[in-house]
Amino acid sequence: MAVVAKVAVIGLGAMGSRFARRFLDAGHEVIVWNRTPGKADELVSSGAVPAASPADAARSADAVITMVADPAALRAVTEGPDGIAAGADAQTTVIEMSTVGIAAVRWLASALPAGTGLLDAPVLGSLSEAESGTLLVFVGGPHRLAKRWIRLFEALGSVMIAGPLGSGAGMKLVANATLVGTLTLFGETVALADRLGLSREASMEMLHFTPLSLVAKRRRDQLETGEFPLRFRLALARKDAELILEAAEAAHLDARVLAAAATWFAEAEQAGLGDRDYSEILRLITRRGSASGTE
Repeated sequence: MAVVAKVAVIGLGAMGSRFARRFLDAGHEVIVWNRTPGKADELVSSGAVPAASPADAARSADAVITMVADPAALRAVTEGPDGIAAGADAQTTVIEMSTVGIAAVRWLASALPAGTGLLDAPVLGSLSEAESGTLLVFVGGPHRLAKRWIRLFEALGSVMIAGPLGSGAGMKLVANATLVGTLTLFGETVALADRLGLSREASMEMLHFTPLSLVAKRRRDQLETGEFPLRFRLALARKDAELILEAAEAAHLDARVLAAAATWFAEAEQAGLGDRDYSEILRLITRRGSASGTE
């Protein structure tokens, strides 16, 4: 691959906009499209080229990156006369970087024109990692195609070539399973300590000597201050928890612990916490424990 590539970024939310910025800073030609055009203004002022539609972006680019919220949003930017599939051809590589699950990646493969290159490359990390270029990119797809675009991925962070198409999505679901599982277990553990009359300070110190030590270290200040800065929207974590369960069901895996974790995120979103950080689940769990009272 040449040092400079024409890269289209479809979806300029919190992560997509940072991807586009990293690509610009790396010297690539960047084409941008977003459902709300105003979100592209800052990038355009820095040298990005606005596209009239996803199809227009695909016609102009060597690589088309999708960074959207969920499988429905991926369909919306892919299908129809203005969709990516209408503008892509055998010279195009589509790189799906959203967290949409394995089934959606397989659907995308069927929706694109024959001969179009396709990689799935979701990332591990959040806003600060996206800004600093320290994400971990999981790449699934033909090995030669993955190697062709590795320099592009390196603008975002380190790269793990996961395997055939769908492997990147699979890696991301496994990684996020640890996030939703440990966060809810940590919340329930703290709530149990509270209910048993243990001081919060003492129980947090104890947790540093358990397998939950890392999450206890990271989340202690949040529990003490009650402040949960937005890094990853809870609604997206709930969506990911559902995708994890769908993947487990498709693989005929009994994932009852992860199913229980998913119920916490579903309840939190129903309680109006969807636009807050996903770590707000800790406030919900611990308050629920306190509200239950003691016998």
